[in-house]
Amino acid sequence: MSVRPITIVGHRALTQRTRRVREITDDIRALVADMFETNDAADGAGLAAPQVGARWRLFVYSCADAEDVVRRGVVINPRLERFGGIELDEETLEGCLSVPGEGFPTARHRGARVSGIDLSGQEVTVEDTGGVLARALQHEVDHLDGTLYLDRLTPARRREALDAVTARGWRAEGLRTWDPRDVEAADV
Repeated sequence: MSVRPITIVGHRALTQRTRRVREITDDIRALVADMFETNDAADGAGLAAPQVGARWRLFVYSCADAEDVVRRGVVINPRLERFGGIELDEETLEGCLSVPGEGFPTARHRGARVSGIDLSGQEVTVEDTGGVLARALQHEVDHLDGTLYLDRLTPARRREALDAVTARGWRAEGLRTWDPRDVEAADV
């Protein structure tokens, strides 16, 4: 297992749709192990394959649900269902490991359910009705469809977010990834 560099806004991998996993191979298992280690190193709620430069339709998560229970797992070839009303709480900031150090209010459905398979090829369903996990499920599936949470912001907030990312130096020429083990980068 190893920590992989995380792609940042502007990286091509973040704007492309992913490919379905047809077979769970040793390479897929190694990718998932690396993604868990990378997510843990970055203190993330979740991490999608494009965020480590892979085009597979899978993500890992490790965050609290509505009952404040930390849930951890992987979903391969997820299918997302959203339910409950759409909420935009100005006090709840959504962040992203591919937009380091920034967080903005983002409208999301209150609840989400994702169905797919796990590393054993078994059907898995993950559901939450209002915790961080519900937001993370929607956020990670967005990544698999080539969408960043910045794309869901109002135009003014999106401009504010891009300006903040630029001011932090994350959009510098040639910079496309960051290493979550880098203490200075992680302190953003």
